[in-house]
Amino acid sequence: MITIESIDLPDLEREAAGLGITLPIEQTKVWADFQAEIPGRTPWGAFRIKRGAEVLAFCSLIDMDTHGYHYLRSMHGPTWVNKPADAAAEHEVIDAIAAEVKKRDHNVAFLRLDTWFEDGYERALSTVPYDRTVVIDITGGDDEILARMKRRGRRDVRKALRECPAECADETAQAIADFAEYYDVMVETGKRDGFTPAPITDYSDMIAALGADHCRVFAARIEGRVVAWSIVTVNGDLAVRYYAGMRNDVMRLHVTDKLLYDECCILGSQGLKRYDLMGIGSDFAPSLMGLNEFKTKFTEEVTEVAAGHDIPLKKVFYKSLQVAKTVKDRIR
Repeated sequence: MITIESIDLPDLEREAAGLGITLPIEQTKVWADFQAEIPGRTPWGAFRIKRGAEVLAFCSLIDMDTHGYHYLRSMHGPTWVNKPADAAAEHEVIDAIAAEVKKRDHNVAFLRLDTWFEDGYERALSTVPYDRTVVIDITGGDDEILARMKRRGRRDVRKALRECPAECADETAQAIADFAEYYDVMVETGKRDGFTPAPITDYSDMIAALGADHCRVFAARIEGRVVAWSIVTVNGDLAVRYYAGMRNDVMRLHVTDKLLYDECCILGSQGLKRYDLMGIGSDFAPSLMGLNEFKTKFTEEVTEVAAGHDIPLKKVFYKSLQVAKTVKDRIR
């Protein structure tokens, strides 16, 4: 029988560490505290999920108040002690979480959780979920990191090291002090790639709230000017490349190859072991296919991950949201 037990996030983190689990940063207290500073977001609670005496998973939830309704989001949650063996086991746990939420809060319209299996769940309404990513092994030093890349990755990095004039460095302190110069690069990136960047405060508040222990900003400069940068989250031995931007006039200079390789080397030298480039395209996420050529050259392997799905609690209301999204998509 599945049981759901409330747990404080510091205790959740200690228990996970005791079981040898590196939690995604989105399942930690520092992330919940950061989310609490964003209007419309409130840490809702965290669970220990057990079968008998065996701990199966942990799950931290954030209440998202949007467009007049509430849903609960758990990024990379549930975090499993061991990947679920089959869809039936995962459904049993997801159903137990849903039942517990319904019992505690009748206002929640749906849950958005990351699941390994798809049948029985709904595709996430308002995000671009992915089921594959690239995770780079950053252990063993600079030469070992390079040696594990695909031939194309090694070629491009070596070319960048020989020819690219950019100087790359950890600029976390500068970015926390003033993010304006970096944001200007993101605005240019958005115009080129067809998206609207979030307000500058979304980025600056994130790096300030997480702090240098959990968030890094790396930048590439040419003649003192920021031409590319990335925001990287850090928890335990795992780093994740959350955001990145690059100016148009340096696209042919292999700046991003040099910057990403330097990030791997710096993070590896600090004791981190894995660097997640945060999502690539697949049949599940075809809109992300444009990322694959760049990201997959840095490792021989692609890593499967749980993907974002919605679990409706108010099913009629959720159906109305699906209809509204379909109409909106047709108008575009």
